[in-house]
Amino acid sequence: MSFLEKVLQFMDMKMKTPELYGWFHILWLLLTVLATAYLCIKYKNASEKQVRNIVFHTAVLVFVLEIYKQINYSFSYGNGITFDYQWYAFPFQFCSTPMYIGLLAGAFRKGKVQNALYAYLSTYSIFAGLAVMVYPGDVFVRTIGINIQTMICHGSMIVIGVYLLYSGAVKLDGKTMLRAMCVFATTLGIAVVLNEIAYYSGLLETDVFNMFFVSRHCDPSLPVYSIVQEIVPYPWSLIIYILGFTAAAYLITLLAVGAKQLASVVVKNFTKGKIAV
Repeated sequence: MSFLEKVLQFMDMKMKTPELYGWFHILWLLLTVLATAYLCIKYKNASEKQVRNIVFHTAVLVFVLEIYKQINYSFSYGNGITFDYQWYAFPFQFCSTPMYIGLLAGAFRKGKVQNALYAYLSTYSIFAGLAVMVYPGDVFVRTIGINIQTMICHGSMIVIGVYLLYSGAVKLDGKTMLRAMCVFATTLGIAVVLNEIAYYSGLLETDVFNMFFVSRHCDPSLPVYSIVQEIVPYPWSLIIYILGFTAAAYLITLLAVGAKQLASVVVKNFTKGKIAV
């Protein structure tokens, strides 16, 4: 057995598929909370450069783990090593976008572009991360490495998003959602174009390719939204997708504003001696 085969076998070690709110799931929920608290406490008053580095290096970590995932899904071994790319796992799903946005954020200094990227990471990205971390659904598999990769990927979306809000890197004002929506529209537009290219290239004849799970050429598969796709024709179903995700992202913004106001009141009353210690 060659060294490469040994490495691939190590990456493909198996475990019992984690259960919803089993020990593995709860462990990563706790790690996500701890990582969020650590960043918020230690780097609350970080400089713009420090914040940018935190976002960028987190994205690099997720990117490296994504490469591992692609290798794991594409290579098989037994009678030698064979390669068969799994197009359904192409890394441009909604939950993949924070990785690219984080890498981009590292290339821009404080300004309109960075503000928009950060706004996306602290709204849409938090929602997507929460959705998977609270209810993983079928993201868990029997491969240890893949389970760790998906938990770090989705957990980091919460960690970075909350940190950006807490540290003040994202200014909560009337333009926050508009900035985030511009980034969301761009990523969704790319996904739609990729889905159309997959269809007209003939790829769907042999493989599954459904970025953001909005392709009009593939069977509905996204929980809840699949019901909409079955009863509402395209492009109206796509519009509902946009409105639904945007409403969820806006809810995150409202919760952040509420939490900020509540904290301000608590601190104000505490300093005035109205809260007993």
